[in-house]
Amino acid sequence: MRELPPPLPRDVQRVLIAGSSGAGKTTMARALAEWRALPYTEIDALQHGPGWIPRPEFETDVDTMLATGRWVTEYQYPAVKPRLLAAADVVVWLDHPFPVVASRLLRRSVSRAVTKRPFYNGNVERFSGWGRASHPLRVVFSREFGVHRRRTDEELSAAAARGVMVVRLRGARQARRWLADQASGYGRSPGRQLR
Repeated sequence: MRELPPPLPRDVQRVLIAGSSGAGKTTMARALAEWRALPYTEIDALQHGPGWIPRPEFETDVDTMLATGRWVTEYQYPAVKPRLLAAADVVVWLDHPFPVVASRLLRRSVSRAVTKRPFYNGNVERFSGWGRASHPLRVVFSREFGVHRRRTDEELSAAAARGVMVVRLRGARQARRWLADQASGYGRSPGRQLR
């Protein structure tokens, strides 16, 4: 059984969750924010306005969040990734293999398209949207999955060399065990489960 990375230090105030679409970034971010009593901001909700239109206030809103000095969010969107990484105390990288990510993402996309349940800013998943070049399914089921993974590795290695703590969780089982370990460190049961 793979050894778990160390737990987060107690004084951590700024946490980024990295990983591809379908890796469980939002679930991990919400759980860590709850246990650390830190504000959580879903970065997708800042980026996408109604109808999936990019919000012009996106970068300003990200800067406002960073200025608070206390936050948990996802590590995405090239326009703000350098700022996010420069401000972070810790990055938790959900570095899952392709089969895990692909199966989760496909299940999630089908479920959202069938139920038409709105999520951030009233947006609804539609089967017709799967053809967009930016749709997570198109990205993950293409050569971009490997390209993004290598880029993330380079970015986070450079951050680690500057002193940012990088917790790399390889696979869903290790991520679940590490998250449960974080919860037990706070005397709580891991209510939020990563699949």
